[in-house]
Amino acid sequence: MTQQVHVRSEQTQLFRDAMASFPSGVTIVTTTDDAGRWWGFTASSFCSVSMEPPLVLVCLAEGAECHPAFVAAQRWIVHVIDPEHADLAARFATRGADKFADAGFAADQNGLPVLSRAFITFECAAYAKYTGGDHTILLGRVEHTRLGEQLPAVYFRRGFHRLDRA
Repeated sequence: MTQQVHVRSEQTQLFRDAMASFPSGVTIVTTTDDAGRWWGFTASSFCSVSMEPPLVLVCLAEGAECHPAFVAAQRWIVHVIDPEHADLAARFATRGADKFADAGFAADQNGLPVLSRAFITFECAAYAKYTGGDHTILLGRVEHTRLGEQLPAVYFRRGFHRLDRA
């Protein structure tokens, strides 16, 4: 039994290292709770699901402080960040951090926190929520998209990187 646990632990670390070696974009996802308090988290597990209707998904750890707010939320915003926001992405990935302090967010027409300097923003309405292991998969219907001119940050091997304009 001990050997089997060790093998699982080794496989778990290999899985984590492999996933960290898969380059992905970086997003900050924000919402509000019923009391109007702002919540957010950093996610690299984000992708498009459907063009018609326009759907995106993002995954949130069940143990995250903001998990209850997002499970209850009917709306959220996905911000694709540029490399200048790497420190902000690290803050939103840190448990207990004052995530919104001096970060440049402003409330939109629905009271949701929006980072106007984000590379891309997707305003989403809740479409479905699923359990996926130790995460919740949030499926959102994109109601509005804003696309900026800068290039997105890429997360690879536990670090933020810039894309070259080629």
